[in-house]
Amino acid sequence: MDNDVRALRTAAGLSQRELAETLAVSRQTVNSIETGRYDPSLPLAIAIARHFARPVEEIFHVD
Repeated sequence: MDNDVRALRTAAGLSQRELAETLAVSRQTVNSIETGRYDPSLPLAIAIARHFARPVEEIFHVD
């Protein structure tokens, strides 16, 4: 699944570590989501969407 997490994170001026701390996950998890190696759970996807104040479907795109 494609996503805009990296673009949103960099636009907000956040490092992967800072976003990870906010979401209570590891930096590696954020990296894996950004590179498409890991699709987040629904609760994590919702937390990411809430953090960036956008709907989930605006951030995560089904192939």
